[in-house]
Amino acid sequence: MNTLHAPTIPSGPTTARVANGNNAQLSLGELQRKKDNVEEELKTLGNVLDSHGVDMNTNLLTSDGFPRADIDVAQIRTTRARIIHLRNDWKDLMALIETRLHEHFASLQDTDAESASPANVDAALPRDSIPETPDQPFARVNTVVENSPAAAAGLKPGDLIRNFGYVNLENHDDLKKVAECVQGNEGQNILVKVSRSSGDSRAQELRLTLMPRRDWGGRGLLGCHILPL
Repeated sequence: MNTLHAPTIPSGPTTARVANGNNAQLSLGELQRKKDNVEEELKTLGNVLDSHGVDMNTNLLTSDGFPRADIDVAQIRTTRARIIHLRNDWKDLMALIETRLHEHFASLQDTDAESASPANVDAALPRDSIPETPDQPFARVNTVVENSPAAAAGLKPGDLIRNFGYVNLENHDDLKKVAECVQGNEGQNILVKVSRSSGDSRAQELRLTLMPRRDWGGRGLLGCHILPL
């Protein structure tokens, strides 16, 4: 999929696995952000199941063993598999975060009074207290329909999207995860971080709140056209 437009949101999440990378190489702050992203995606996928009126244990077969015709069985199975995968990722992240926290507080206990003096206060701070570097953009807003949810959120053509809810450069999967995020958060707020050219050498970094909805008077849930970079 080379573009994302609100009317073409796919029927469900993909089976493509998000690249986790080497978690052991991540800082505590990066691990926390990754955990937050996993929790947000789990919430979105839970909303997808809710939209079908099912949960992780609902029987998807009829009494004679055929797939039920009243629900999208393929989408539900894909969503359930993704939830199981993410739950395992979440457990691994939580275990690693707990280990890192123990290590961090143990190192603080070993720090002598000199390291806590004003001259060394920066050295005593965990490296995660350093302001985080914004994620790299992964998509660009091409067009925005007037009076649409995207327009109400403040999105403008040319905006570079750094984060769309839990979606970022590493996991957007050719914008399929953006479509998944939109579908699973209809009627709910999504935090969108964008970089906007201000006409000088420095771009504006904005945090916008977008609520996908169908009743805005146009097609789709967003009313904007997004292109991958």
